[in-house]
Amino acid sequence: MADAVNWDRFKRDVPRWYTEAKFGIFIHWGAYSVPAFGEPIGELGTMEAKTWFPHNPYAEWYFNTIRIEGSPAQEFHKKTYGNAPYDDFLDQWKAENFNPDQWAELFQYSGAQYVLPTTKHHDGIALWPAPGTGTRNTVDRGPKRDLIGDIATAVRKKGLHFGVYYSGGLDWSITDLPPHNDGYELARPSDAAYSMYCYEHVVDIIDRYKPEVIFNDINWPDFSKREGEYSLPALFDYYYSHVPTGVVNDRWGIPHWDYKTSEYKMNLHVEDGGVWENNRGVGYSFGYNKLETDEHYLDISGLLHHLLDIVSRGGNLLLNVGPTASGEIPELQQKVLRQMGDWMKINSKAIYASHAVPEFKASDAPWIRWTGVGKEVFAHIESTGKTTFEVPESLVDDSSAHFLSGEKATISRSGNQITVDIDAKHSPMAVLAFKRR
Repeated sequence: MADAVNWDRFKRDVPRWYTEAKFGIFIHWGAYSVPAFGEPIGELGTMEAKTWFPHNPYAEWYFNTIRIEGSPAQEFHKKTYGNAPYDDFLDQWKAENFNPDQWAELFQYSGAQYVLPTTKHHDGIALWPAPGTGTRNTVDRGPKRDLIGDIATAVRKKGLHFGVYYSGGLDWSITDLPPHNDGYELARPSDAAYSMYCYEHVVDIIDRYKPEVIFNDINWPDFSKREGEYSLPALFDYYYSHVPTGVVNDRWGIPHWDYKTSEYKMNLHVEDGGVWENNRGVGYSFGYNKLETDEHYLDISGLLHHLLDIVSRGGNLLLNVGPTASGEIPELQQKVLRQMGDWMKINSKAIYASHAVPEFKASDAPWIRWTGVGKEVFAHIESTGKTTFEVPESLVDDSSAHFLSGEKATISRSGNQITVDIDAKHSPMAVLAFKRR
């Protein structure tokens, strides 16, 4: 059916706010934040599916993992909760310390430009009064709040763009499919009823919150991959007409997207060009995972490495936080966001609206990545003391060299190599600016 649709009619220039933003915040928060269990075995894309699923580090996949016979998550669940059904966690999830304004203040300080919470993850629980969910949402049960509305209002008050995640591909609450266990190609519902259910959800989200990003996940029900009522083309028409600055990702199972996505180390081939975004958690999980410690989390050096490697190649980073069931962002996650904000206060000029400058070579020894904005280029350097690296003499004005902290840089040159003395106060990452010739 999808082949009969003229998807090219949705082609357009991607709104500049998105391509210039470079850094956003993802939020995975749900009933799974109550057990908060995942085995921190590594990053997606670094192991086979038959290892990944029974030992899933994604805490938000708890509902699936506990149904895999013999999995450590299943054993944990039996020992801790007995035969309690998953939906008990919805009622135990109170969000009693949730303060959306504090969250938004942290996100703004970090330098993020957009924020995406999960509206419905694969467990099917809606974080807003979604049509057709009965009481299986956070307004009727658990937190007793429209969490999506609260987050949208708070982040917009801080001047940030607001988007949403929605799982159209999976909903474990409406299927009796066996658990996903040994392959990354996932069995999923595609019937007419589920297609209409998802369609009405996303239309309701558009009407209520006007999200500037719709990040769909896994796929979209095949019934809707056609023209006509309740179709995916009809949904895109509705979205773009109501939110002209909106963008959609590439996880719909059809040949239309405004931007492509990679996740941790999965689907890195999409990073080869065009508009793209990598998403990952501060740790190995998206949802809050009690088993994760500082050894599993990115520190500020690791986060800057990841951000700058992505931005230097033209991409965006969507970094996830996983709040606790009570509504608090874990301190280790807050810490790295505050440190990012400290760095961004000085160096964001080299990030926002930047573009790749392939004529300047990246290096891993010393660690250097380049970005360009207008008539300036920026070397992001993880080094202290006298540091030598390649800067083509024909491309920059050496006399213009300065650190974004405001200090003029004293450099010496030998051919296309320069040497600069970097004070430790520029750590964890110095940014050296040049005017182009």
